[in-house]
Amino acid sequence: MQVLIMRHGEAENFAPSDAERELTVKGELQSLNMAKWLSNQLSGKIDYVLVSPYLRAQQTWNAVKNQLDVDPQCVEVCNDITPYGQSDLVIEYINALAAMKSLQTVLVISHLPLVGYMTADWVTDLVPPMFTTSSIAAVDVNLETSKGELCWMQSPNKL
Repeated sequence: MQVLIMRHGEAENFAPSDAERELTVKGELQSLNMAKWLSNQLSGKIDYVLVSPYLRAQQTWNAVKNQLDVDPQCVEVCNDITPYGQSDLVIEYINALAAMKSLQTVLVISHLPLVGYMTADWVTDLVPPMFTTSSIAAVDVNLETSKGELCWMQSPNKL
């Protein structure tokens, strides 16, 4: 299975709560550009999407969804993928989903530090990478061992 781990786009610094921080115009553009780039990298559709309930992650999904081949019924708002979600539990959930639904490609739209921890937990001996806003890492995961290999990592700054 391939897991695409994406950090949300650039967000405003202040809001009534962390969950309510909105994307900036730049954040929307970053996310859109990354989705266009990603659509050219994929050989097929994305089977399942997990999106954080935080506003900036929801807005990132709204910015990218029209560029990607995803069945709208295969999108889940996941309360466990907020900034301080537990990586091991999220990985177990994704592995179980993939096995149950025969998923080949999963997109996760979440936050620092979780995106870095997830990447490092799947890829042995990897220090949690720093994700700039709208960055995406692709990890090929062996569902039998729950170990992965980092295939690539792309940021909007390198497009």
